[in-house]
Amino acid sequence: MISAGDFRNGITIELEGSVYQIIEFQHVKPGKGAAFVRTKLKNIISGGVVEKTFRPTEKCPQARIDRKDMQYLYADGDLFNFMDVETYDQIALNADTVGDSLKFVKENEMVKVCSFNGSVFSIEPPLFVELEITDTEPGFKGDTATGATKPAIVETGAQVMVPLFVELNDKIKIDTRTGEYLSRV
Repeated sequence: MISAGDFRNGITIELEGSVYQIIEFQHVKPGKGAAFVRTKLKNIISGGVVEKTFRPTEKCPQARIDRKDMQYLYADGDLFNFMDVETYDQIALNADTVGDSLKFVKENEMVKVCSFNGSVFSIEPPLFVELEITDTEPGFKGDTATGATKPAIVETGAQVMVPLFVELNDKIKIDTRTGEYLSRV
């Protein structure tokens, strides 16, 4: 159990039958009346965000989220297959569970599989990936004063906006949280 006075960003709690992660918290001490804690909570399964206030003495059970390193093997229709590299156990997850998280992940790369009480609810890709450009328009020399970008397709099939100097077959580094181009490799 964790009291509302001990809330910190990133802590996961069980509340009203769901699991929430604390995105933001603020201890408020008004001039009149009792102090309270104002929070922004994200439902880790559905992704919805709610705002809730707690008394500092209220207690919530802390949720234990298991993050396990697994290797993404391949996609088979609507199922995505992962393997535990320690025990060689394989699991298949449907497209609803995986969502958009494998957009920048190639086969045989490591990802984190997040689960609560044995049921998997999301996949965390590596923060940065290096991918090759498979399709883009040629850039024009001297047309870089404005910091212009153009669309490019990477080897996983995802589209990324890249600077004009990036060409076909270049390897680029991408931030998977935002989907933004970082640099050439």
